[in-house]
This record gives sequence, C-alpha cells and structure tokens, in this order.
Amino acid sequence: MLKDLENLLIRPMKKRDLDQVLKIEEEVFSGSSWSKKAFINELKNKYSYYLVVTIADNIIGYIGGWLIFDEAHITTLAVSKEFRRQGIATRILEEFFEDIRNDNILKATLEVRVSNQGARKLYLKEGFVELGIRKNYYSDNQEDAIIMWKEL
Repeated sequence: MLKDLENLLIRPMKKRDLDQVLKIEEEVFSGSSWSKKAFINELKNKYSYYLVVTIADNIIGYIGGWLIFDEAHITTLAVSKEFRRQGIATRILEEFFEDIRNDNILKATLEVRVSNQGARKLYLKEGFVELGIRKNYYSDNQEDAIIMWKEL
C-alpha cells in the first residue's frame, strides 16, 4: 500500500491537466488511447464528469464518465503503472460514486475488455456485475467488451 495514500487529492479534471493525463493514457492504453481533442470535447460536454487523482500536483490517475438521467456511464479509468495495486483505482471509483450520488445517479455501467482480468476483478470487487457482451467492441483489435452494471 502506498505510504502517502492519505496525501492523495482527488479533484475535477481541468484542461491544464491534459498533458499529464495523456501521458498516462498512452502508457495504459497505447494503441487505443484517446487524443487531447477527445478529452477537451469530454470536458466541454455538459453530461460528462471527470476526476484526477494527484500526489504533490502529479496526476497519477483519472476517471470519467457521462451522467445521463439516473445512470453513469464510465468511459475511462486509468492509473499510472507505477502506482497500480495500491488502492488508487478503488479510491477514485469511490469518490466518483460519492460525487454522482448527489446528482441522483442510481446505477453505473461500463465496458471492459474481456482480456483485462485486473480491471474485471476490481469492478467485481466494487460491486459491478457482468451482464452482457459487446461483440468486436474495441476498434484496435475487435476484442469483445464485457458490459458491467452496478446499483448505487
């Protein structure tokens, strides 16, 4: 467990954060990473909600999604490889859920690669259930996605 876990700061993502976010994006999702323009569009979207997690002003992870009616659709979650397996993804998910409950969001959904066992394990631990498959969902290699849902 990270010694300075209590020094984590989770806050809304800003446009000025994008250079650091894009470094993590490329590290984690190389080959299928989002562009700076995609993140800028997300930050402008009135239905989106994005957070970053920092230690001493260094972004080490982020989460984002769309809040539509009573549902959250998590579109991205990443933690820098250097900081994985230290509870950071769990913390940022918990903060995300706490924040969106205030907007009367009752459930959350996401897609995850069939091959991403680490993420699937995390989401199952956090109360998501696997409820379907999106065939050939990922454009980089046509891998299937598992559709997961969580009641909040």
